[in-house]
Amino acid sequence: MLKKIIFGFSVLIAIIILFTFYVQEVIKEQKINSIMDQLSITLENKLENHKMDDLKTAIALSKNEAIVNALENDDEDLGYILLSDILSTIELNTDIHIRAQIITKELNIFTRSWDDIYAGMPIGDYRTDLDYFKVHKTPRSSIEIGRRLGIKATVPVYKEGEFLGFVEVISFFKSMTEFFSTLGVDLYVLLDFKHMDSAVLMTQNLTIGENVVANRNYNYSHVQTLKDIDFNILKQNGMIYKDNKYIFYENMYDGSSEVIGGFVFVLPERYLDYFRNPDDDISFLINVTRSSLYDVVKKNKYANSVYDAYSANSLLYFQDVIDKEDRQIFLDEAYSKFDKYSKDELIQIMLNRKIVKKIDGRIK
Repeated sequence: MLKKIIFGFSVLIAIIILFTFYVQEVIKEQKINSIMDQLSITLENKLENHKMDDLKTAIALSKNEAIVNALENDDEDLGYILLSDILSTIELNTDIHIRAQIITKELNIFTRSWDDIYAGMPIGDYRTDLDYFKVHKTPRSSIEIGRRLGIKATVPVYKEGEFLGFVEVISFFKSMTEFFSTLGVDLYVLLDFKHMDSAVLMTQNLTIGENVVANRNYNYSHVQTLKDIDFNILKQNGMIYKDNKYIFYENMYDGSSEVIGGFVFVLPERYLDYFRNPDDDISFLINVTRSSLYDVVKKNKYANSVYDAYSANSLLYFQDVIDKEDRQIFLDEAYSKFDKYSKDELIQIMLNRKIVKKIDGRIK
């Protein structure tokens, strides 16, 4: 009898242990998926802000009368003095380093802020993205391939209706790489090797598989791991676990919505506990405001609804920042999601949200 009792307890303990491990793995998987989602949102947020900041500067430079006159008069020396002086003043007072160049309507370099030795050099052969302006007059800011891969904010310059050329602000993912590094996440910006005919200044960059690393301040300690993984599987699944590291992948698109490479994030497992649980806060990964998260979500073009990818509980974090014109769509989507919850589940959601005001009526 005693043996049966001991055996029964042993089986019960084994079941409890197995169930505990199972629950822990499920929670861990949910956390990994949430981190992957947050990395995607954060990346898009940072890219969008970066593009808009660069575009603001490019537009301001394109409206500088002295610069426009120098471009009109083909005075390259004056153009360099004006451009470099403006950006040096910005850096002196804000500690923000900006690289800008002016391009003639013939697609030759007029001047660049960081040197004055390439004036007159043609760039049309490797700047096919400028073909966009053959049919558009509006500025744009996007990831583009030039002699290097970077974010390029390009503004066409007109004077009295006459097209003179372009003002362009360029950046190279340095600040983004540093930002993710502060979170314990290492970023690698990869350009598909088939585009190397244009990116001539990246021929000496590190290669990983059929990709070239575009950012120069990457963490070298993960390179061997990245060289050992199957990128086809990584692209298909969005995540791979190898060498005690979680590796995430996001496609990279140029201004024509063509996939030209990808963003790879490496998160060592030892840093996993630094992130809060996924049900704590939709913005648990970084200090992104709910408003900026909503702006990112709104820009995505889903096939059915902008809110399809978000749970009812997640929508609670957008309720205070919805634009008036979008509010009805938001409410319709939220109501349809909450209709699927039971009374007890709705009460639990309210308790977790710490709603303290008195509620009259019944939850049906």
